[in-house]
Amino acid sequence: MINAELIERERPYLMRYALAQLRERDAAEEAVQETLLAALESQHSFSGKSSLRTWLTSILRFKLIDGIRRKGKERLFESLEDEADDGDFDGLFSQDGHWREPVRAWSGPESELISQQFWQVFEECSRVMPRRTAMAFAMREVMGMEIAEICNNLDITATHCSVLLYRARMSLRECFSIRWSRGGEP
Repeated sequence: MINAELIERERPYLMRYALAQLRERDAAEEAVQETLLAALESQHSFSGKSSLRTWLTSILRFKLIDGIRRKGKERLFESLEDEADDGDFDGLFSQDGHWREPVRAWSGPESELISQQFWQVFEECSRVMPRRTAMAFAMREVMGMEIAEICNNLDITATHCSVLLYRARMSLRECFSIRWSRGGEP
């Protein structure tokens, strides 16, 4: 059986997760509060088939998606004029679309993902990206939304969404290669 103390221990992790998605502390705190409240109200439904963290992250993920849907067609993002093409990244890929140079291997993807250093670097790297680009990436890769749903939420075309995702991946790749080459120090 879970209790309020066990749920509360997960708050720092949930805050990092929400901040990575929303990039606004107030909005992230609100989403985490809603998540913790929902977890406390429905703690009887926690079956223990997954870890508590996984269960809470799932609740948070739905809270984040619901928040995006609630806002609907509102303009949540800066105009496209703020986005500039940061350069040609085609040279980083071979003709068949694979990386020309391999991404440096980590000691273990799961342990790196969980590490605080990873999240610090990720947050720094996502702050460097234009807001709309970071949101498209978070919706697709972290929240698992489909391209059509992202396009609907951001009021963009599928082609533009693909461009934003490409830019986000290139930006993260470049940022991580620089920051991680310093031993993971942000």
